[in-house]
Amino acid sequence: MRAFDLNTLSRSAIGFDRLAQLIHDAQRTEAQPSYPPYNIELVAEDQYRISMAVAGFDRSELDIEVEGDNLRIVGRKQKVEQNTTYLHRGIATRDFEHRFKLADQVKVVSSSLDNGLLKIALVREVPEALKPRKIVIDGDNNVQVLERKAA
Repeated sequence: MRAFDLNTLSRSAIGFDRLAQLIHDAQRTEAQPSYPPYNIELVAEDQYRISMAVAGFDRSELDIEVEGDNLRIVGRKQKVEQNTTYLHRGIATRDFEHRFKLADQVKVVSSSLDNGLLKIALVREVPEALKPRKIVIDGDNNVQVLERKAA
């Protein structure tokens, strides 16, 4: 993969620091964790759900944290002494940490743990000021809003 120097863009573009940082972050080649498996679903137009298979984890062993535009899900399995001899061990119970970058105006509204699936509900709430609006073309300096549409 080819590396691009974004410093020249940063010098000539004012206010696009966040865009340059996003491009820089996308170029990093860190492998995304594959454990535990998860789905990201579109429930409705502005509603999403993350479903994560966390079999064997208790509510007290899971931690969900939102900081800025980052969603972090951590699972830390309690260490217990077991004298169990496994003939086959296929259920993984190792610790994990997943990070998701949330888009602007996306908020976490709820979470639940049922039958080994951790479900996190997200919603995109666009403020009225940011929704598209139709403007009447008038000869005066008056701006008249005809209608607002959902983004």
